Amino acid sequence: MPLPATANLIRVSILAVEGVFASTAMQAMDFFHMAARRHGRNASQDTSAFEILLVSPDGKPVRSFSEVVLPVDSGLGPADIIILPPYWSDFQQLHRRVPQVVDWLRAQHAAGSIICGEAMGVFWMAQAGLLDGKEATTYWRFHREFAERFPQVLLNRDKHLSDADNLYCASGSTSARDLYIHLIERFCGASVAQAVARDILYEVRRTYTPGRIGFGGQKLHQDLTILQIQEWLEEHYADKFRFEDVAREHGMSIRNFMRRFHSATGDKPLHYLQRLRIETAKGLLSATRKSIKTISYEVGYDDASFFARLFRQHTELSPNQYRRQFQRNGERSAGSPPSLG
Repeated sequence: MPLPATANLIRVSILAVEGVFASTAMQAMDFFHMAARRHGRNASQDTSAFEILLVSPDGKPVRSFSEVVLPVDSGLGPADIIILPPYWSDFQQLHRRVPQVVDWLRAQHAAGSIICGEAMGVFWMAQAGLLDGKEATTYWRFHREFAERFPQVLLNRDKHLSDADNLYCASGSTSARDLYIHLIERFCGASVAQAVARDILYEVRRTYTPGRIGFGGQKLHQDLTILQIQEWLEEHYADKFRFEDVAREHGMSIRNFMRRFHSATGDKPLHYLQRLRIETAKGLLSATRKSIKTISYEVGYDDASFFARLFRQHTELSPNQYRRQFQRNGERSAGSPPSLG
């Protein structure tokens, strides 16, 4: 939910270690700083939504990959959101030099912090044991090393973003931007997130569809049958099917299925499916020039008008309004086709 005007600041700590890529650390800082300014403006207040800190293991300045010495704001401390940028260093040697980072991550996650790793930054999360038995991703060059070092982590080589239990992994700098927009929307609301995306991402051309995040926490249950159905839905969300058939194929009555699904995920099956479709559509709207009618069909709705109404119910924006928020000055990108909404 968006922050109320009187809420306390959300502390964002961005970890800087020796060899950190300064550009990635500053990218995170710029995104949240812009969100803070936008939120203050929207809330008609001078205060910020975020307190953004660059932190190091010992609180001392850090030499980046490009030999620039980065001043930091503090050492490791309490944080609501932790960003782990990539770095140029052997992870094993780096971990031996600053083992306190792992202890810090464990303590902060136990206290409820959101932790985000980008590329090699994900190694910190895995070393802390936070990703054991959970899905994760990282930069493609590190897939083999990561899988060998952390076999207990469910590495997904095909995803650019993953989330589980407030643990987010981004494979690179572009997917990290999508992650920051997701977090900004989570804490500041859709209008602020869309404004930041429009201001920063209007020239970004992805080689992938951002995909869906926000469902990882709903998989942290012990009902393996429901988990199998969730994974099936992620693959077949656009298909035509009946939940009665899904339930029967998994040995359940429709009534038992509805009860178990809600108990495990906290969501009704139809609403869960709608969210999968809408989140997929949001990625297509922001990353492609496909028409609303085409996107509607690709996510499982033959009626584009119905899709547009459902999209508004979930986002408070029409598909066209959502798309325009990602374009500079609200103008349609050259060649973008007309669409409903």
